[in-house]
Amino acid sequence: MRASSAVLELAAQGRAIEGKMMNRTQLADVIVARLEAEQDALRNAWQSSGGVSHFTVDDLLPEEIAQRIRAAFPSGESMKIKRSLRELKFIAAQMNEYDPLLEEAIYAFQDPRIVEVVGRITGLKSLEPDEQLYAGGISMMVKGHFLNPHVDNSHDKQRERYRVLNLLYYVSPGWKRENGGNLELWPDGPTGEQVTVESRFNRLAVMVTNKSSWHSVSQVLVDSRRCCVSNYYFSQASPEGEDYFHVTSFRGRPEQKLRDLVLRADISLRMGLRKLFPKGVAENKHFYNKK
Repeated sequence: MRASSAVLELAAQGRAIEGKMMNRTQLADVIVARLEAEQDALRNAWQSSGGVSHFTVDDLLPEEIAQRIRAAFPSGESMKIKRSLRELKFIAAQMNEYDPLLEEAIYAFQDPRIVEVVGRITGLKSLEPDEQLYAGGISMMVKGHFLNPHVDNSHDKQRERYRVLNLLYYVSPGWKRENGGNLELWPDGPTGEQVTVESRFNRLAVMVTNKSSWHSVSQVLVDSRRCCVSNYYFSQASPEGEDYFHVTSFRGRPEQKLRDLVLRADISLRMGLRKLFPKGVAENKHFYNKK
């Protein structure tokens, strides 16, 4: 959804703080105004998207603020790299090691006002942001990086709440569809047709995450950096209306027959281990340790 001129004018009030770092409350002020102004259209987009419910908001923040968030991203050398048949990307969650603006941008999306209006748009109940940034934070992908089709793990770090929403804010100026690195949704599963959601600059993409929300990121094809600010919302209530549990489950793309067999076996092995060790064999260290 693109902003109306009135909403863009309201968002442009952020320019009054040009040259200074906007804090999370100031950023949230602009974001919540955008969401509230367009909530009817966004609700319609969510309800009509089918399969993997989602909506997008373009030109979310004043452009100069979005540019400053992108400029605050670290180099890949200071981030953790995830490299396997499943994925290849840089990630970081220990936000006190990076430019403070990145932490402010992440936690702006955890403002209670934004959580509340997103709940109204999606119809999901009892939404809770994740202060520990379990699997959230920032990510960066460069040429050759990818994320294979997968469904996210069903619960939080303590296996107490369901993971129900992904909020993905893209901040790579000039990013084009042909660059690759786009979000892909697979409403009929990883053997069906995907829906491409461009990782457009200054775009917020919000998508459901449940046991059938297959999604991926296409391989980056250019010598450029695809940067994303990520948040996940959780809930005590199951988005499916029934109890379930699964680990993050990756599959091969339709043309990746051998990889798909390997990744299917990987799912079976890790699910078997989780039956024996419900909290996992090793601690997931991707979270913000504020101690």
